Amino acid sequence: MTPFIKNMFVIARRDFLAIVATPTFLIFLLAPLFMLGMGAVGGMGASQLADSARGAGRIVAVVDAPDMQAARDADLRLRAGFGREPPKLELRIAGSAPVDAAAIAAEKGSDTLAVMRGPLANPHIVERQAGSSAGRYLALLASEIRISRAAGELPPTRPRFESMANGGTSIAAQQSIGFSAVFVIFLLTILLAGQTVGSLAEEKGNKVIEILAAAVPLESVFLGKLLGLLGVAILFIVFWLAMALGGGLVSLFSADPAALAAAGTATKAGAMAIATPATGWPFFLAIGFLYFVMSFLLLGAVFLGVGAQAATVREIQMLSLPITIFQVGMFSLSSAAASAPGTTLAAVAQAIPFSSPLAMAARAATDEARGIHLLALGWQALWVALVIFISVRLFRAGVLSGRSDWKFWQRRKGG
Repeated sequence: MTPFIKNMFVIARRDFLAIVATPTFLIFLLAPLFMLGMGAVGGMGASQLADSARGAGRIVAVVDAPDMQAARDADLRLRAGFGREPPKLELRIAGSAPVDAAAIAAEKGSDTLAVMRGPLANPHIVERQAGSSAGRYLALLASEIRISRAAGELPPTRPRFESMANGGTSIAAQQSIGFSAVFVIFLLTILLAGQTVGSLAEEKGNKVIEILAAAVPLESVFLGKLLGLLGVAILFIVFWLAMALGGGLVSLFSADPAALAAAGTATKAGAMAIATPATGWPFFLAIGFLYFVMSFLLLGAVFLGVGAQAATVREIQMLSLPITIFQVGMFSLSSAAASAPGTTLAAVAQAIPFSSPLAMAARAATDEARGIHLLALGWQALWVALVIFISVRLFRAGVLSGRSDWKFWQRRKGG
C-alpha cells in the first residue's frame, strides 16, 4: 500500500470515529424519526381533511317508487366502472308535491352538488356548477335505469378475466421505478453530504489542517475526509435498513397464520404483476448503491472545497445555498430524463457530471444494457478527482498562502 493511500485511510478512519464515537451521532442517526413523526402528523391531518371533503358532497335523485331498486342497482354498476369515486348518491321517492331543488341544496349536513327530478326519459338536473361531473353522472344514471328497464329479464353478462402473465413490466412502471431511484438518491445525498461543508472549516480554525498539510499530501487529506464521511452515510443507511427489516420480521412473526397463508396465495397469484426494472432487481439495487456513492462523493467534494475556502459560518451558509439550489436543478433535470428515456434530454442529463448518477440510475430501470454503467461510473469518478484537485489547488493558493478567507485572488494592500 502506497503512503498516499495509507494516509488517506488513516484520515478517513480518524474522521469516521470522530463523528461516530460521540453522543450527538445518536441524535443524527435518529433524526429521521422526527421527520417521520412530522410527516405522520401532517399525513393524518391531510387524510382527515380529504375524508371530510369526500364525505361532504352528495348528489340527489328523486325517482318514482318502482324505480328505487333499479336506481340502486344502476348506481352500483356505474360506480364499479368508474376510476374516480363519484359523490354519494341519495335516493328519494317522488311525491305529489313538486320537488324544490333549492330547498334540498339548503339542507344542512353536506353540500348538494346536483339534484335530478322529473321523468327519467327527460330528467331535470339542477347543478351547483354548470357542466359538473356530478350532473353528468346523474344523467348517466337515468340512462342506465332506462336501459336496465328495457332489457327486462335478460341474464347478466358474466365476463371472464385473465391476467396478462407474459406481458412483462409496463414502460410506465419502469419509469416510476427510475424516478423513485432518482428521488431516493437525491434525498440521501442532500441530507448526508451537507455535513462535509464544515469539516475543513473547523480544522482551519484550530490550525490542525496546517499540521496535516505539512505531514501528508492535501489530496489524501481531502479524499480521506470524503471517505470517512461516506462511511458515516453508509452506516446511517445500513442502520435504517436493518430497522426496516427488523420491523418487517416482527410483523411477519406476529401475524395470524391464516392471514399469512392468504397473503402467500395472493403473492403467488400476482407474482408476474410485480414491476421489475429492465436490468433486474439485483443489478438495479447494486448499481443504484454505487450511483449513490458517486453522487455523495461529487456533492461532498464540492461542499468540502467550499468549506475549505470559507472563513466563517456565515460564508459557509452563503456559499452552500447556491450549490444546494444547483443540485435541486440537477434533480429536476434527472426527473425529467427519467420520464423521457432515450431522448436528447436524457442523454444530456446522463452526461452532466452532477446529474449523471441520478439519470443513470433512472436509465438502469428502463434500459437493459449494463456495460454503459461502468463507463458512467468511470466518468463520474474522473470528475470527483477533478473537483478534489481544484479544491486542493484553491486551498493551497488561498488559505495556506496566508489568506484567511476565500477571496485569495484580491491583492493585499501594499503587496
